[in-house]
Amino acid sequence: MILLQLSAGQGPLECSKAVSLAFRSIEKQCDINKLKFDVIDITKTSKSGCYKSVLIQLGDNQSQAQAKAIAISWQGVMQWVCQSPYRPKHKRKNWFFSGKMFEVNEIQLDQTIKFQSCRASGAGGQHVNCTDSAIRATHIATGLSVRIESERSQHANKRLAKALLFQKIESKKLDDMTKQEKQRWQQHWDLERGNPVNTFHGLKFTL
Repeated sequence: MILLQLSAGQGPLECSKAVSLAFRSIEKQCDINKLKFDVIDITKTSKSGCYKSVLIQLGDNQSQAQAKAIAISWQGVMQWVCQSPYRPKHKRKNWFFSGKMFEVNEIQLDQTIKFQSCRASGAGGQHVNCTDSAIRATHIATGLSVRIESERSQHANKRLAKALLFQKIESKKLDDMTKQEKQRWQQHWDLERGNPVNTFHGLKFTL
């Protein structure tokens, strides 16, 4: 399973705009290459079209190599050079966001998760799905859990649950870092911003 996470970090709204532009660019890239593109999670801002972070699953078991190649091309700190679309008089034109690829061994991950099927429920209790298609996935070691019922099939919900739970596990690892470790991580981020792996220009997000 190939996952790609894009994040604006603690950056201003312009960085979140850059994430949304990158997200659309990757979606087009996958469409051109006929590669499966699934949105696992999006953290939106109060401004339409701006994302603090997105988690995407690329490809399937038959296209892992191609999905990995695309994900790697979006890994690292990236720069967006553009006059702020929200603060026209702002002098700053350089905005940063980051991408991180995760190559998940699903067999190993499955061994750390307890899956439970449960009945999906419609809004207001109506249109209740008569099959147990919803999935609750619980990480045995930490107790973290997610419940997914957005897809019609149990298989699809299980796949989404695994990806989302993996993200929560990784997020907890970051939260559990010591203050000193977080300072080192922030220092690394600051250094990387001076040497972006990709630079994009303008609202057309041209590489």
